[in-house]
Amino acid sequence: MTADEGSARQTLSVADLEAWVRRSAELIGEHAEELTELDAAIGDADHGTNMKRGLAAAVDAVGAGGFTAADALLKKVGTTLVSTVGGAAGPLYGTFFLRTGGALSGQDGIDARALAAGLEAGIGGIAARGRATTGEKTMLDAWSPALEALRTHPDDLVAGVAAAARAAAEGRDATKPMVATKGRASYLGERSAGHIDPGAASTALLLAALDDVVAARTV
Repeated sequence: MTADEGSARQTLSVADLEAWVRRSAELIGEHAEELTELDAAIGDADHGTNMKRGLAAAVDAVGAGGFTAADALLKKVGTTLVSTVGGAAGPLYGTFFLRTGGALSGQDGIDARALAAGLEAGIGGIAARGRATTGEKTMLDAWSPALEALRTHPDDLVAGVAAAARAAAEGRDATKPMVATKGRASYLGERSAGHIDPGAASTALLLAALDDVVAARTV
């Protein structure tokens, strides 16, 4: 492997981000029914349907845009999700991509440190928009441990993204015994325990999609 090839493995390009959106749409589509079933237990029973529709629209939007900058592409994803995903997920995921894109403005190749900074901004947007924090049975319980895992590999994007995907899956599973104190699930009180949060589940899928994209470049 040449030095240039090694450097490319440790950065995300605009094309990689577009591939992330496409892979996210694929995984969400494959798991849409599961996400809706999770949401039926503690929410409006529409999370899978809404996310599938929104990410399909995001794929169309980025495919037609001819984007050359990471921030422009991610902001387009954000605005598309806001306008096409119903319920709370649209504004939350839309804000995530808008804030992440803003933090990556001017970045040509996104390394592990830059990605962590972008995700931090996006996660902060989710927390502010939802007025939520970790431990309240929301998507933050998957996003936050994913960010912390990524930060443990500041010089290794491949290892960092893999660790983030694993941490998100663990965070998703950890929402099952929690009692929801935010969102529609909070109306159920103690009855919300015993169910995985659908937003945490879709978050884990987005990070699994990113891991798939990064890992595929190293084969």
